[in-house]
Amino acid sequence: MTTEFNAEGGCTCRQVRYRMTSRPLFVHCCHCSWCQRETGSAFALNAMIEADRVELTSGAPECVDTPSASGKGQKIWRCPSCRVAVWSNYSGAGEAVNFVRVGTLDEPGRLPPDIHIFTSTKQPWVVLPDGVPAMEEYYQRSRYWPAESQERLRTLRGG
Repeated sequence: MTTEFNAEGGCTCRQVRYRMTSRPLFVHCCHCSWCQRETGSAFALNAMIEADRVELTSGAPECVDTPSASGKGQKIWRCPSCRVAVWSNYSGAGEAVNFVRVGTLDEPGRLPPDIHIFTSTKQPWVVLPDGVPAMEEYYQRSRYWPAESQERLRTLRGG
């Protein structure tokens, strides 16, 4: 896997635009009931990437502190005009990792999920694809993430 990658995206009204300057660390398709409620959909599709690899090209999202199932909360970055969520930061990863909403990319099909998580609460009509790992709850990063992504995360955390 190479980090050479460039993808652009933004909100619906195009006030907030961004560019991902490398491949994400990993892409989660989360089926938990919290993500369902938060997105108003059957799941959330998030590309985890180092925050310094997401460049704003126009506008500035605003932070909305939101509760989470862990009780630690999350920061959701939304366009101040159309209110679309472009990425979030979860307390476990801190502000060093952005969870970019794949649906806000200009070409979201470039980042299919690497794993489906919290499938114990997925909607019964969602059919998961063969060949993509699916976990009833969470998973062991060391088992599923590519070695390069694991190394990038270690570097980010300073060790």
